[in-house]
Formats: sequence, structure tokens, C-alpha cells
Amino acid sequence: MKTTEFVTIAALALLAVSCGSNSQNTGAAPAETTPNVEVSQAVARDVPQENTYASTVQAYAVNNIMPQQGGRIRKINVEVGDYVQKGQILAEMDRLQLDQLELQIQNDELEFERLKSLYAEGGVSQSDFETAELAYKVRKTNYDNLKENTILRSPITGYVTARNFDAGDMFAMSAPLFIVQQVVPVKLLVGISESEYTKVSKGDSVKITVDALPGQTFTGKVERLYPTIDAATHTFKAEVAVANADKILRPGMYARVTVNFGTQHSVIVPDRALVKQEGTGTRFIYVLQADNTVKYVPVTVGRHIGMEYEVLSGLEEGDTVVVKGQSLLKDGVKVNVL
Repeated sequence: MKTTEFVTIAALALLAVSCGSNSQNTGAAPAETTPNVEVSQAVARDVPQENTYASTVQAYAVNNIMPQQGGRIRKINVEVGDYVQKGQILAEMDRLQLDQLELQIQNDELEFERLKSLYAEGGVSQSDFETAELAYKVRKTNYDNLKENTILRSPITGYVTARNFDAGDMFAMSAPLFIVQQVVPVKLLVGISESEYTKVSKGDSVKITVDALPGQTFTGKVERLYPTIDAATHTFKAEVAVANADKILRPGMYARVTVNFGTQHSVIVPDRALVKQEGTGTRFIYVLQADNTVKYVPVTVGRHIGMEYEVLSGLEEGDTVVVKGQSLLKDGVKVNVL
């Protein structure tokens, strides 16, 4: 029995020595595997140079309507929200002074016509006639001015957006009686980067979307370019007009204005090819070389177009770029292209 146990132990010891020897003979590190990657080819094509800017819809014109002096408001003809036409009567002030001056003007007209006849017959000297004529014209001008400030008309076509007094109130010139805003057309002021100053011209078309009207796009035209650059923001103002014939755009709406600065022939790659270096803003691409190694190439990118990026510098048309498997790569590593 003891002999059998001894033989078993000896056999196990011999097996352990044999395994240890084999392990030492084959102890070299396993060979590194070649990373698998997917690639794509950089192409070149014309890329629209567009930028989108935030803005706010504004009335094309805003009029604060009020008489030149205080007085009692006799009649109110319109309310907030009414759409009024140019020349429409909005309100009437107390007419006492106007009525008195109107009677005086009627008398002056008769007297002036009489003097004109006498002057033609030589019954009145030229100096007396000219003095009377001047006095009549001055009084007529005063009458027209008083009439304009007694019968208040809208100088523009648009919406009444404020009414600050009621009929019977004493107007004290503390606020306008009405505010009327023109909404056909509307306008937007767009702050554009100074680097684009030479690329924008009067008459250029722009696209406009507003959050309040999803799915709708409007077309406007650059109507005016402000001649100075804001030193704080390094932007300049472009005034854009939108026809708005259906009056759907209203002042105060938040808008996005897309301005097209033309096209540029640029290299395009899939956005999956770009890798951002951690801790920095540097972006790079791995470019496949003829010997199946990859090269680390920092790039400058432009516009993001759907699933692609415009590359402004660092790549050439026809370069083969890695679009999958970058996490296992470094400069000079040999790869297996799937």
C-alpha cells in the first residue's frame, strides 16, 4: 500500500516538473494584434457658405400718435388690435379752438378775394395786398396744423398696438394716445460677423424661420447695411425686410436668419472621421498611408453638413481617412482595413 502511494506521488512530481519546463520554453509575450479599421475617401465639392443668426421680428415702422398740446379727448374711434389704414381717423380732440379758427379762416378767405379784386383794379397798393396775403397764409397754416392735432389720423397702415387714454380723458402728453405698428412688411436686424462684411450686399436674399411657426420658411432681402462695426461684438447690422403680405409674422417673434455667403470648393469627410483631442479643442484625423500605416493629421474644420464635415486645412482630396476603430490607433500604427 505504501509502495503504491509513493509511486503516485513521484508521478505527480515528474508531471509538475515537465509542465514548468514547458512553460519556461514558451513564456514569450503573445504577438500584438493588428487593429481593424474602416476607411472612407475624402472628396471635394462646392459647399454653401451659410451662417444662421438669432434675431427678433420688428415692425417696419412704429408711430406714436399724439397731439402737439394737451386737451380733452372728445372721441376714440379704434381699439387695440384694430388694423387701420393710412389716413384713417383714430381719435378727435376738443374742437372748440378748431371751430373758431375755421370761422375766422372763412372770413379771411372772403376778405382776401375782395382785396385780390381791388388789387387787380389798382384800388389797393401792392404792399397792402402782400401784407394781407401773408397774414392769410399764416392763419391758414395755423388752421391746418390745429386741424391735424385735433383730428388724429394714422400716418401708416398697420395694427393699433397701444391705446393709453379713453374718451373724455384730459390728454396731458405723458404718453402717446396710440401706437400704430406697420407689419407689411416687417424687418429684422441681424448682427453678422465682421469677417463676412465684404460678402453681404444690399438685395441679397436670406431665409427666415420663427419658433412660433414651426415648419414654415420665409424669404427676406437685405435692405440696408449699417456702415460701422460694433467694437465690442465685432459685428455689423444688416436690416432685412420680409414682405409678410399675409401678416403672419408679428413684431416680437424670435427668429433665425440664414445668410448665404456663396460657395467654397472644400474637402469633405464623414463626421465619424474626426477625433477630438481630450483637454484641447484640437481635432485630428487618421490618414491611411500606402504601407497600411496611419498618420496623425490635425485639421481645421468648417461647416457641419448633415453627416459630413467641411475640412478647411490638413487634408487633400482623395486622402483615405479612418472612420471607425480610431480608439486603438496612434501615429504610425499598421492597420487591417476591413
